[in-house]
Amino acid sequence: MKTAAELFDLTGRVAVITGGAGLLGVRHGEALASAGGTPVLVDLREDAAVQRAAEIGGKHRVPAAGMAADVTRPDRVDALLAAILQRFGRVDILINNAANNPKQEAPGEVEFSRLESFPLQQWEADIAVGLTGAFLCSRAFGAEMARRGRGVILNIASDLGVIAPDQRLYRRDGVADDRQPVKPVTYSVVKTGLIGLTRYLATYWAEKGVRVNALSPGGVYNGQPEDFVRRLSALIPMGRMAGIDELQGAILFLCSDASSYMTGTNVVVDGGRTCW
Repeated sequence: MKTAAELFDLTGRVAVITGGAGLLGVRHGEALASAGGTPVLVDLREDAAVQRAAEIGGKHRVPAAGMAADVTRPDRVDALLAAILQRFGRVDILINNAANNPKQEAPGEVEFSRLESFPLQQWEADIAVGLTGAFLCSRAFGAEMARRGRGVILNIASDLGVIAPDQRLYRRDGVADDRQPVKPVTYSVVKTGLIGLTRYLATYWAEKGVRVNALSPGGVYNGQPEDFVRRLSALIPMGRMAGIDELQGAILFLCSDASSYMTGTNVVVDGGRTCW
């Protein structure tokens, strides 16, 4: 029987993290590197990916790498897989973390986020990165894992893939109802789609030794406006947003042998928000 330390040990395992130079992508890499894993941070911003990987590698003494790739393009995803196999000889973990980050516009501007005026171009771009990108990466890297008979895919979804956004969180005083900002429709669609993709892939590759799960975090504090933080915290039983490092335990658990009998599952880490 393995010890707890052995169950969480990722020594020698290569983990590809899309959106790897972003706020949470770096933290995911840190979590895996702390257990001996080799994170490969993949991002459109190659300089940022390389720099963050060097920092993680130096801190945890693992051969972390940063690489550039556009996950919406099949040829670039295939080239990425080939480059990783050439460099490391294997791939063990894929974390589909890449997503467009919807921004709130300045007060007084026409609110593009509302459903009635949401641009088709923005819809297509958000779906391409968050959902099509996850499909393409899963298809390429998952097939390689299935060929080897072992692997883990983790899709980063959201509590808003489980519940609808509470649009009251985004309201601004003095703004007409038909101009109030909202959480864009694409965010819910992408995150819900990732949970569906998780279930599909989990059953598709179950006999090939590839486990596929989703992680659905609640809001993570990152200097958001005080009024927004107050409103959101009131919806959470624990009374606060998540700290930047409070997903790392779940990431490590779902990517390691500690979760070896879990597949097709959506793990919600939201301070209890979806209980209400």
